[in-house]
Amino acid sequence: MPKLKTNKAAAKRFKQTKTGKFKRNRAYGRHLKASKSPKRRRNLRSPTVLGREDAGRVNRMLPYG
Repeated sequence: MPKLKTNKAAAKRFKQTKTGKFKRNRAYGRHLKASKSPKRRRNLRSPTVLGREDAGRVNRMLPYG
């Protein structure tokens, strides 16, 4: 069976955890920070776990974790 290709765009955006879930960065944290509160900006820094609905799609794009 031939090797599967990794989607490089997805590989740069998602990392797999030890349990098989995917970590992602939060949206809305790149610019226009002056209008956001410090608490909101601090919470945007931390990664979060990808939703169950999208995890299957990302799993196909990253066949080797």
